[in-house]
Amino acid sequence: MKRVVVTGGGGQIAYSLLFKIASGELLGSKEAIFLSILEIPQAVSSLQGVVLELQDCCFPLLQGIRVGSNPEEIFEGAEIVFLVGSKPRSPGMERKELLQENGKIFIEQGKALNISANRKEVVVLVIGNPCNTNCLIALSHAPDIDPFRFHAMTRLDQNRATYQLAVKAKTKVSDISQMTIWGNHSSTQVPDFHNALIRGTRADVVIQDKNWLETDFIEAVQQRGARVLKERGKSSAASAAQAALDAMRALLFPSENLFSSAILAKDNPYGISEDIVFSFPLRCVRRGKMEIVPNLEWTDFMKKKIRESEKELIQEKNEVM
Repeated sequence: MKRVVVTGGGGQIAYSLLFKIASGELLGSKEAIFLSILEIPQAVSSLQGVVLELQDCCFPLLQGIRVGSNPEEIFEGAEIVFLVGSKPRSPGMERKELLQENGKIFIEQGKALNISANRKEVVVLVIGNPCNTNCLIALSHAPDIDPFRFHAMTRLDQNRATYQLAVKAKTKVSDISQMTIWGNHSSTQVPDFHNALIRGTRADVVIQDKNWLETDFIEAVQQRGARVLKERGKSSAASAAQAALDAMRALLFPSENLFSSAILAKDNPYGISEDIVFSFPLRCVRRGKMEIVPNLEWTDFMKKKIRESEKELIQEKNEVM
């Protein structure tokens, strides 16, 4: 039985994610799950309705549910952790203020993971934004856990980029492979159209529109979340939950497929600063063990953009650390 934890359990992303996990979409149809859900004290009571719904679904794999506000208790024995909960940016709040406020949350959760989680097995995916730097904060306060077991989610950006390429190429999303994201989960992220493949051929060979790739395509991916917020009046939830599920499955199940995830950049083959959480193209070699895919080519355009994203992450680190 796997012990799975979701924080921010009362939010929209968690609501979409919890039922996917409990149904077997995460680990398959044979792996039993014990689900623990963390919320702030004043919101725990509202989670009881979610618990009732989970129970009423009669998911055969769901062996138990625990809800609470004490991270040390909720993270007990945790093997798979989705850190969804974070403080949203309020009107007039500077990014530095947001980083500092969320820093408090992820310091506490990093310490609790270090105390209570299954330190040899746990895989942690940080979803709450700004996720790269929140991930850095959490892993910095969990010194007994291998830092490479912490990841920040850029899979939603990868999924968005995959869709945009498929539409432009007038093909199916399943025809797109090796679509990855470099850098920060922010407006400086770099969707990699040069190494992505469409039916086995480089995307920038299939789509011979350099201007579109370097402007409209990248901007569409970078601004997709803002567009969802404008049209829907709420942030991405169902798509973020699906991306979280996709990301965690990629981290748990070995595969030759490339995917995006942000990790601490030590010993990376691309010369990126080694003390930031930066999104790379990765491959899962065994459960919880990733390797950065080497020898991918950067165009001059990509190189400039990637260094801008690196600079932003270094600045964020300096503001909170």
